[in-house]
Order: sequence, then C-alpha cells, then structure tokens
Amino acid sequence: MTTVVILAMVFLFVAFRLWSVLGRRTGHEQTIARPAEAASAPLSPGRSIPDASPVPNPVRPAVVEPRAETGIRAIIAADSSFDAAQFIDGARSAYRMILEAFWRGDEVALKRLTDESVYAAFAGAIEARKAAGEVLDNRLVTIEHAVIEQAQLNGRMASVTVRFDADIAAVTRNVAGDVLAGSLSDAVPTHDVWTFGREVRSADPNWLLIETDEAA
Repeated sequence: MTTVVILAMVFLFVAFRLWSVLGRRTGHEQTIARPAEAASAPLSPGRSIPDASPVPNPVRPAVVEPRAETGIRAIIAADSSFDAAQFIDGARSAYRMILEAFWRGDEVALKRLTDESVYAAFAGAIEARKAAGEVLDNRLVTIEHAVIEQAQLNGRMASVTVRFDADIAAVTRNVAGDVLAGSLSDAVPTHDVWTFGREVRSADPNWLLIETDEAA
C-alpha cells in the first residue's frame, strides 16, 4: 500500500511540473521566470509583429527563429494565452526532466511527458539497456542554447519544434557499477531537435513531447 501511495504522489508531482513549465497561463499556475534576454518583450497577445517588420524584433534573437514566426502567430490566434518566451523557458525544464527520467529508467515519468510513439521508443531503449545489464550515469551539465525553430498549427493541433544545444557528461556502467564507457569529467556537446504538441482547444494544458531528432 505504501508503494502505491508513493507512485500516486510521483504521478501528481510530474503532472504538476509539466503543467507549470509548458502549460497555458491562466493566472493560477506557478509563475515561470523568463530568460533575462527575452523578458523585455515576448510574443504575447496584443503585441503583433508586422509581416514586413525590420530586423529589430525583441523576440526573434532570444527565442524564435524568423521561419517560426508565422506558426507562432497562428498558435497565438488559436490560443491567446500562448507566450513564446515562457514556452521556451518551460521547454528547457522539460528537456532536463525527460532526459533524466530516461537515464534513470523512470517509465512512469516518461509516460506522463511524452506521446505514445515517443514513450514506446524510450521504453524500448530502457528495456534493451536492462537486458544488457547496463546503467546510465549521465549528467546534463548545461543547456547552452534553446530556440524555437519551427511552429505550426494543423487544425486544432499546435506543434512547436525546439533546438537544444547542450553539454552532457555520459557514462555507461554495468550492474556492479564498473564504467563501461564514457567519463563524467568530459562533457560532450549535444544538439537535439524536439517537437512538443498540444491540442489548442483541449481542457488539458499539457504539452507532450511528440518527436525527437538530432540536429543536422
């Protein structure tokens, strides 16, 4: 019974964390600090960006690439509470949460943060790792950069693609704790492209990870 209660608490904690970092702003959720460089003028309802606007765009350098701006406008039109600066700040937190859940083999957390296809890929990799008797001892050292590369609205489904440039220290151990590969003293530059999705009219404010890839 104690184990069941603990698992239930974990479910609630993970759901709240995802809601707070990638959910919509309703005025009741936990406030998320914006990156200093983006806080001055984020994409938000009431702040339109003319199609022919010159380069001086306070949002573009910080969190949104120019090719994503049309998609961002479409998402805002469908969901006026969407804020690009808040989203990218939350995406950074989600990136860390999902990676760390995968590394420790936490399938419960992953199922709450990803869609079915991404979860299946993560779960399959975790099972293969267990079968090989391997344990990951990885560390996300820092996220150097995160930017929205693509955004689109297909019907009621919004998707936002974020590129993460990060430094990760990766170590693979056996069940006895012996190092099989990698080193915690040498961080490796990593470039990931993750896409998050959400139905804009849904009562569920959560964004789920719907696709992962490596940057070209």
